[in-house]
Amino acid sequence: MKRISPIEIYNLLPGTNCGECKESSCMAFATKLLNREANISLCAPIEKPEYKPKKEKLIEILSPPIKEVTIGTGEGAVAIGGKVVMYRHDLTFHNPTAFAIDVHDEMPEEALIDRIKFVQNFKVERIGKVLKLNLIAVRSVSNDPKKFANTIDIVLKNSNFPLILCSFDPTVLEAGLKLSSERRPLIYAATKENWEQVAGLAKKYKCPVAVFVPNNLDLLTSIASWLKERGVEDLVLDPGTLILGASLADTLDNFVMLRRAAIERGDKRIGYPLLGVPAVVGLIIQDPVETPLREATIAAILMNRYADALILHTTEIWALLGLMTIRQDIYSDPRIPSKVQPGVYTYGQPDERSPVLVTSNFALTYYTVVGDIESAKLNCHLLVLDTEGLSVETSVAGRKFTAEKLADLIKTSGIEKKVKHKKLIIPGFAARLKGDIEDATGWEIMVGPRDSSEIPSYLTKHWSS
Repeated sequence: MKRISPIEIYNLLPGTNCGECKESSCMAFATKLLNREANISLCAPIEKPEYKPKKEKLIEILSPPIKEVTIGTGEGAVAIGGKVVMYRHDLTFHNPTAFAIDVHDEMPEEALIDRIKFVQNFKVERIGKVLKLNLIAVRSVSNDPKKFANTIDIVLKNSNFPLILCSFDPTVLEAGLKLSSERRPLIYAATKENWEQVAGLAKKYKCPVAVFVPNNLDLLTSIASWLKERGVEDLVLDPGTLILGASLADTLDNFVMLRRAAIERGDKRIGYPLLGVPAVVGLIIQDPVETPLREATIAAILMNRYADALILHTTEIWALLGLMTIRQDIYSDPRIPSKVQPGVYTYGQPDERSPVLVTSNFALTYYTVVGDIESAKLNCHLLVLDTEGLSVETSVAGRKFTAEKLADLIKTSGIEKKVKHKKLIIPGFAARLKGDIEDATGWEIMVGPRDSSEIPSYLTKHWSS
């Protein structure tokens, strides 16, 4: 697919440089539009009648080759898809992979509610970001419309999460849609047997549809095209999650071929988000350790191969934390180092005799150090040096962590007014700068541990003021 240039976008803008979009010029706004950092709605002049043809053309060329599909409504809505490129180094990926945890209509009510509450309340903070689950997938195991509806009723009363309704029986699906359509659930799934009935449900209840055809991309493409012809615009494609032997390679090939055809060849018939179902591992392997491990492995592989949503069964913390870490890394901006604001931070209730530690402003380093400080309930000050988002060892080697910069930070941070002593504990990886820092600051420099988990024991042995 031909890459768009900022000039092409600029030529379709009014060119007034009015500044109503909060940018300095139309060219700057064009660049923001290209990078998906701004929306065309911010350009007020383009709403004038004389610019209508240009606006329509602009919307056309800015539309991502992978359609963005929204599941749910309001603040809890989850957007998936919307991808523009194959590789994140070309352009930052947006709309992180959505994680759904499944429940089913044969679960005892108490177990069902416990599982719903787990999904609702699961939160992990990593590098300053709160990581959460996104969806609840309700499966019909009984194939009984009443049981399915009753389960959905319980889910709706105990969670505000968007839903995926999972059944191949249109009658069962409609029983669930009657209760939950206001939340705009994803209907899972349209198949070669039921696609016409499911199309009718999607139009009637105005909900997105997942198309499920395992390991047959031609048929998957055909059903997606038929659904679109019937007026169903919001589609999600599931080419099947096959995991046994060589079939896993087929699964990965299918995901890659679908994404490549949509982005690189511009095939609009399959330009939709992709859904994987690692939860199928539990149908094949029943082992308390191997099952979640295998499921998490499959999920990680699919996420790396363009899955926009995943239906999971495991609730093992170690499995979910690993997947959320991978997701956070994939969907971070590779052009911008992960960093925090430099300055002085206080933890616990430090006084004028409390220790002063130093670290870099690389987010992973900072939050690791802070985690160790807080878990040990230390009372201290932490000077965070602007190392341009590099770790301590890297910034020392690259001269981003220097004696001069630390001296400036001491003066500007106000730390000299917070403590009466002049002792500074630097990271072990910055030990070779000890003499230079003492000369530049006039402070006594103590070399701390390389690993922040050793800070509490280090202070016990070496700190006195």
